[in-house]
Formats: sequence, structure tokens, C-alpha cells
Amino acid sequence: MRFFLLMLMAAIPAYVLGSVNGAIVTSKHLYRKDIRKFGSGNPGLNNFYRVFGLRGALLVVVIDMFKTIAPVIFGGWLFARYTEMAVSQVWLFSSLFEVSLFGQAVAGFFVMMGHCFPLFYRFEGGKGVMAAGTILIVLDWRLALISWGIFLLVTFVTRYVSLGAMLGAAAFPISMRIIDVGGYWEFAATLLCALLLIFRHEGNIRRLVKGEEPKFTFKR
Repeated sequence: MRFFLLMLMAAIPAYVLGSVNGAIVTSKHLYRKDIRKFGSGNPGLNNFYRVFGLRGALLVVVIDMFKTIAPVIFGGWLFARYTEMAVSQVWLFSSLFEVSLFGQAVAGFFVMMGHCFPLFYRFEGGKGVMAAGTILIVLDWRLALISWGIFLLVTFVTRYVSLGAMLGAAAFPISMRIIDVGGYWEFAATLLCALLLIFRHEGNIRRLVKGEEPKFTFKR
């Protein structure tokens, strides 16, 4: 019962904060426009950059990183603080690592759910790329290095952001097993994050197969 309550306590604020969309907030308040009516219509960083350029995109990054980092850190602290196996060693990070990691992974998944299916925007959101990349940074720098490295390399070589994002996401749970970070529960949570991101790119996959996916270009 305690475990289920902890899951809810980590998941609910993560989903609510995840529902705040940086691209929509920035486009409405900085440009008095709705990003969902421009470009591909996707309220994500890539489409925002294509439409409005770098200046506003930096604010989108700040908003989306903060909305992800805060609940993920809270989820890790929550599980470390209130799980029985960690209650007597709450400030010893080495003994809390697995417990804390699971709380972070659970919160991270629900942040992505909020970003993809936001409470505030009729459940029509982005694809979770920025959220997933930020979760990696909080969870383990080695995971972030591998997935971000694959994302940047694939995007640079092919200029398909969607392809880089999906391959980077696929590397997320795989790299956890390779470098032995976390256990099976943490692996399951991160696998759900990766599958959610890939599922949200269903349209991109179809366009990639047809050769119709737009390539990334730098805006002046």
C-alpha cells in the first residue's frame, strides 16, 4: 500500500508539471501566437525553432528542463525518504541510489506523459524529446552521454531530428543494462519512457519511410 501511495505522490505532480508546455507558453506570451497553428503544428522544440528561431527556443528549453528536473528530483527524494529500506540512511546517497533511481524514473515517465498528453491542452502535446533528454541528465550522466551522443550524431549525419531522437531513446534502456545502472524495475520504467517517445513519432516514422520527413536546418 505504501509503495502504491508513493507512486501516486511521485506521479501526480510530475504529470501536472509535465503538462506545462514550454513551446505553447513561449509562443503565446512572447510572440502572441500559438505554435500549434504553425509549421507541423507540433508543440515541440524542433517545430518551435523552425517557426520562431533561436531566441524563443532557448526559453522553451529552460521551461521544459525545469518542469522535468523538479518533479524527477522530487520523485527520487520521495522514494529515498519514505521507503522502509532507506529510512535509516536517508542522507547516504550510495545506499539510496537504487531506490532514488526508481523514484526518479517513475516521475520521469509521468512528466513525459504530461508533455505528450497535457492536462491543460486537451491532451494534445509534444513528443517528449526534451523531457526524455533532461530525465537522462538527472538519472545518470553516463546514460545522458550515450543517448545524447547518439541523438546528436544521427541528427548531424542525417539531419533528421526525429530519427536521432528515436535512436537516442532506444539507447536509453539498453545502455542501462550495458553499464549496469539500476535493476529490473528501473529498466522497466525507462523502457516505458523510450517506447512512449517512439510511439509519439509514429507520423515521423511514416514520413521517413516515404522519404517525406523534413530535414533540420539552422535558422539565421
